[in-house]
Amino acid sequence: MPIICRFLGIVIAMYWDDHSPPHFHAKYGGFEITVNILNGVVEGKFPQRALRHVLEWYELHKNELMEDWELCEKHEQPKPIEPLE
Repeated sequence: MPIICRFLGIVIAMYWDDHSPPHFHAKYGGFEITVNILNGVVEGKFPQRALRHVLEWYELHKNELMEDWELCEKHEQPKPIEPLE
């Protein structure tokens, strides 16, 4: 599970050769969500404030997330993405 970003206690990761649609995983404490890269649909439960941060970060980095998804599909190391500031 390559970690592509960490910020504010949130860990963002993707899995090699994961199922479609393109998505990433976000973990915070004991919570975990997946976010669809194509449409921003969230599955799972997350504290509201942390969810807002993840979605703000997602909006800023959609293109980079899609590039990382394509790398993971090829079993290649995804590139780190800048954290939310």
